[in-house]
Amino acid sequence: MLSTAAIAWLPWRAESFARARAEGRPVLLFLAPSWCGHSAEMDSATFADTEVAALVTAHFVAIRVDPDRRPDIAERYSLGGWPTTAFLTPDGDVLGGGTFIERQRLAGVLRRVSAAFAQGSGLRAARNPPAPAVGPGEIASPEHLIDLIAAAFDSRHGGFGSAPKFPHAAPVRLALQLYREGGSPRHRDIAVTTLDAMGWGPLYDEKDGGFFRYARRADWGEPNDEKLLDVNASMLDLYVDAAETLELERYLERAADILRYVQSWLADQVDGGWAGSQRADPAYHAAEGDHGPDRPPIDRTLYTDWNAMMASAAIKAGRALNEPSLSEFAIRSLERIALLCYRPGGGMAHYHDGEARVRGLLDDQIAMAAAQLDAFEATGDIVSEMLAEELALHAVNLLWDGDGGGFFDRAPDQAADVGLLGERRKPFAANCAAARLLDRLGRTANKPRYRELAERTLSAIGPRAAGEGPLAADYVLAVRAAGQ
Repeated sequence: MLSTAAIAWLPWRAESFARARAEGRPVLLFLAPSWCGHSAEMDSATFADTEVAALVTAHFVAIRVDPDRRPDIAERYSLGGWPTTAFLTPDGDVLGGGTFIERQRLAGVLRRVSAAFAQGSGLRAARNPPAPAVGPGEIASPEHLIDLIAAAFDSRHGGFGSAPKFPHAAPVRLALQLYREGGSPRHRDIAVTTLDAMGWGPLYDEKDGGFFRYARRADWGEPNDEKLLDVNASMLDLYVDAAETLELERYLERAADILRYVQSWLADQVDGGWAGSQRADPAYHAAEGDHGPDRPPIDRTLYTDWNAMMASAAIKAGRALNEPSLSEFAIRSLERIALLCYRPGGGMAHYHDGEARVRGLLDDQIAMAAAQLDAFEATGDIVSEMLAEELALHAVNLLWDGDGGGFFDRAPDQAADVGLLGERRKPFAANCAAARLLDRLGRTANKPRYRELAERTLSAIGPRAAGEGPLAADYVLAVRAAGQ
């Protein structure tokens, strides 16, 4: 039976956990992206069930987080995918949980967790292991990492690894770079096989354009049909790079197709900027004919890092496609995001949905600084270079690890630092991006200090590269850029 009273979800903040401690209740944490079809199903069926809603209300403090809006929480509390349904102590330690839980099963789980918590037995809090140490250690050579990345290549279906399969851009970009420099047939085959499988297979939406987030099968079949701005920004940049490197027109045409989707569905043509995502809706994409007004909902939240990524890709695509208006739109979008989310001395907020929210995240400072450098190179506007340098310095002042080198993913926040948020973590890919930005900024501004920080960052995260699988390509690309 469906409930007539909705669960009173609380936001993630210290007061919510203080309430759990005062009332002696465990916390139900629901991590649910706006675009996730399984999250919407849990809302409409699982949590709308009368019994489930009553159990949650009576025995838990319910906290709901959109992982796109709080990637720092998602990094620490994801239990393998979206949605994540986690049970926590009032201090924020993980008791257990999973991903999607059906209505019939969740009621029993809620009873068991509540009873065991009340009795103080049967449940044991265990902190998720933090990111691996990034102190001194053996660093694999770029040549060894290149071999490891190539070994993960799926020669039959393209891409890297097995199911589920994600459109990883970095290892393909590395293959393109290696082919461009040495004409390696092996790396050309890696790039072409993967680009063709992704761009002309189920992962690409031939109806409306754009890439889906990932595929459930190794052959790219059964895609989860949500579309995210960051995925399409990454793919746009990659297909332009492929078109220029391999001189194959079909890749430039696919890049133009991606742009048509992004500009038609996600772009704010009036004010600039791009929406964050389009929700999954298999029935919609299976329908024939004109979709009309019933297309899947779009989350119009403006995310700083994703908008910066798309602006960088659009500036590059505008040059390749000889469409100056596209580059102009990208720069106008950067100006809008900066106007909405930038604060002097406070860097970039993570997103804007009527007001700027969540400051102090590494990805936003690095992505926006890189995009501002792209804008500077496209226009010569010194203001863009100045903002890029200011954001890089803000990241260094706020997030740099003076002892071990490298960057933490977020700044401490007394209002939110509960449980695993109290751990300082250094994300691998974001530190690779930071190293590339600092090296590039050192060259552009002619300030060797930035390049020194880039080298220290790579030294700090280098010991982890061999364990990152094909995503070690981010590190190899950063090392190769620094060595130029």
